[in-house]
Amino acid sequence: MKQSVQKLISFMAILSLLLLAACSGTSEPSTSEGASEGEGKSGEATTTEGEPGTMFIGLVNPPTGFNPINSGDVAAMFIQKFFQDTLLEMDGPLNFVPRLAESFESTDGQNYTVKINKDAKWSDGTPVTAEDLAFTVNLIANPKSETSQGANISMLAGLEANGKLPEGQTELSSVKVVDEKTVELTTAVPVDPNYMKEMFGLNILLLPKHILGDVPVEEISTHPYMQNPDVTNGTFKFVKYEKDQYVELVANPDYHGGTPELEKLFIKIMPAPNLVAQLQTGELDFNVSKGIGKIAVQDYDTVSGFDHVETSIEPTIGFQTMMFNNERLSTEVRKALSMAVDRQVLVDKLLKGYGEYIDGPYSSVNPFLDKSVGSIDYNPEEAKKMLEDAGFDFSKPLELVVPIGNKVREQSAPIIAQSLAQIGVKTEITNYDFPTIMQKGKAGEFDLLLIGFTLTLDPDVSNVYTTGATYNFMKYSSSEMDELLLKGKQEADPEKRKAIYSDVQKLIIEEIPVLTLYSDHDFAGVNKRVEFGKPKTFGTHHNLQKWAVSGAN
Repeated sequence: MKQSVQKLISFMAILSLLLLAACSGTSEPSTSEGASEGEGKSGEATTTEGEPGTMFIGLVNPPTGFNPINSGDVAAMFIQKFFQDTLLEMDGPLNFVPRLAESFESTDGQNYTVKINKDAKWSDGTPVTAEDLAFTVNLIANPKSETSQGANISMLAGLEANGKLPEGQTELSSVKVVDEKTVELTTAVPVDPNYMKEMFGLNILLLPKHILGDVPVEEISTHPYMQNPDVTNGTFKFVKYEKDQYVELVANPDYHGGTPELEKLFIKIMPAPNLVAQLQTGELDFNVSKGIGKIAVQDYDTVSGFDHVETSIEPTIGFQTMMFNNERLSTEVRKALSMAVDRQVLVDKLLKGYGEYIDGPYSSVNPFLDKSVGSIDYNPEEAKKMLEDAGFDFSKPLELVVPIGNKVREQSAPIIAQSLAQIGVKTEITNYDFPTIMQKGKAGEFDLLLIGFTLTLDPDVSNVYTTGATYNFMKYSSSEMDELLLKGKQEADPEKRKAIYSDVQKLIIEEIPVLTLYSDHDFAGVNKRVEFGKPKTFGTHHNLQKWAVSGAN
């Protein structure tokens, strides 16, 4: 039965590909003489077009930091995977391939044996060991640690639903070091191995125990390593982060997967229009795509016209949302506001048809999407009546908080405001950079918040919809939802899981803690000098050591 679900997933993803798929930036500083090699004035990365050993890729939002256990944004996690290996990579729908782990296996869905690559070393020459993995997991689980990874280990025996140990405990008995390179993991109940591999295998980045093992848990998050990770285990080594401008990486010659073809890699941060300009000049080899390196849809034709650039469009599992502050807005008000937003206009006018609107966290790429459970239909007349019946105060404007950087999302804000104005709802749009958005989201300082997610192909959405979850900025709390999500994580049978997540989707439509606005397709422009390496829906970080560029544009 599991095989049939996997085949369905693969078929749907391939079919979608055949049919055709959160963020800030800064102005570009000028360059000047007197700078050290590889940088210009104010630390700007020097982009020498055609340089054979160096690749330049672009994104629009800066990382919030480089803490492997507390990366609260997609950009940080994306960047970290260049210099820190996850255990596994997924290079196709539920097709898992080794990365730091040689193997990740289970015979019963409850007991998993993870073998670390025998040749894996930290960049200071120390072997990567099972102790590093155990140390990292126990640190995530420690009640005193700050982490965004709780949901990714919460299936392990001995943990509470948020992935934390009970107060007073510091070590998991379900994480057992067998030998220098082998760890045994035990889940509370049997789980779908694909769930375990995707949540744990694709997200856990190891910390070096020999560097941080003696640091008090309360001081880990402020340790200098979290801003300057100078001992890592990935394909590249971290050199520096010039804030809001670029991350510089160099090849790790001792990488267990083989010496990288590239000598250097620069990940440049810039406004979306600059992605287009630098693709045109050859200063970028490609835009990262996904939600963190998007080119505005109105620029697709422009980039497609560059002779030296190849383009591609793919459906994604990512989606954009309008979060409601559930502590300020009742269920009736949330429903009414949702019915007032014409999402088809967003897809047709803003995305030019390169996307879709959905009523939950699953796009059409995901086989767990169940459209039969209901829908949120555009009905402004009924929406206004519902607000009047709910005693809504039409004189008080709602604060609509919007991250800068993703131009399509920025442009959606006034369209949404206009839709709400048609039923008499006033809004005040405020824009902030992404780190500020994360702070305001966690503090609940908004009425409406635009934010995007790229979660997993696995249907678990605990880190958004569970009470107190890391990304539950809307302060949504439902015992029924908590129970469903816990049940879904603990069900090993794929068909039974599908029924559970159909109930999850139905409850989302009934209570509308957040409105999914659209899932827009990814658009990537890749310089033809790139011989290997490009952004992909699945497996971007697979075989990084093979990434290469020629000297010609």
